[in-house]
Amino acid sequence: MATTNLKKLSDMPELLSGGHAACPGCAGPVAIRQILLAAQQDDVYVVAGIATGCMEVSTTVYPNSAWRVPLVHNAFENVAATISGAEAAYRSLKKQGKYDKKVAFLAIGGDGGTYDIGLQSLSGALERGHDFTYICYDNEAYMNTGIQRSGATPKGAFTTTAPAGKVEPGKRQVKKDLTAIVAAHEVPYAAQASPHRPRDLMKKVQKAVGIQGPCFLNVLSPCPRGWRYPPDQSMQMCKLATDTCVWALYEIEDGKLTVNYKPKQKQPVRDWLKSQGRFRHLFAPQNEYLIEEIQQDVDRRWQRLLALEAMDKGQ
Repeated sequence: MATTNLKKLSDMPELLSGGHAACPGCAGPVAIRQILLAAQQDDVYVVAGIATGCMEVSTTVYPNSAWRVPLVHNAFENVAATISGAEAAYRSLKKQGKYDKKVAFLAIGGDGGTYDIGLQSLSGALERGHDFTYICYDNEAYMNTGIQRSGATPKGAFTTTAPAGKVEPGKRQVKKDLTAIVAAHEVPYAAQASPHRPRDLMKKVQKAVGIQGPCFLNVLSPCPRGWRYPPDQSMQMCKLATDTCVWALYEIEDGKLTVNYKPKQKQPVRDWLKSQGRFRHLFAPQNEYLIEEIQQDVDRRWQRLLALEAMDKGQ
């Protein structure tokens, strides 16, 4: 695949049009625009499936669509299965000599449709070895149905189904490590990315599309409505997530892990928490202990990534 030549990309047609109904400040459309621009390189024809969720309901309001690629709307839980069928049909047509274009099959889902109710469908598609790239836009809750907790919701966060009050201080459980779960399927490529670093994100998309077999990208997608921050701060939220190592940027290719971004000075997780209203209650005296627990969990996961990288490099 081609590298991310930003000048070339700026001259390419947008495959996600403006005028959709996403909330002001939503990071999802920013990420999807980057993903589609990167995927269409080298005369690749993009076909996408999207699970019910924020990006689906905001970009396909009947009778209109913001997508300039063939798009299949799937139920919440089955986008990986649907795109598997499309990819299998494509292989059959090529074998019969009825179709010769290069096609990049993308399956797109939010964290609710990926971490939780779509995990079985995703796992099956990965195990069968279909040639597609799954993109999860992770906004850390079921945002478009009322900000309910998901498996991606971080420990301590306030949601409508894990509210903070006198009995409970928000969600008690830690965030599920979905990228590690996917990597355990021994797929050829899995990675985490963020739209505030577009070159890194688009290079990972191009790498995934160019690899034969199932690939996976987990993309951070801050939500001003659910995270409770000003809508113009989404890219700052992304940057702060990577600078605190709450959201690590890394890739696993052929089983070898590489950390793509290591902050020169790792910021305390407290800075991340205080930037969002969903964590405001943690700064009450009776809940301060949770901040230390969250910091310890972030440090543990970060050190594990660095250790795995060192081991894969033989250091």
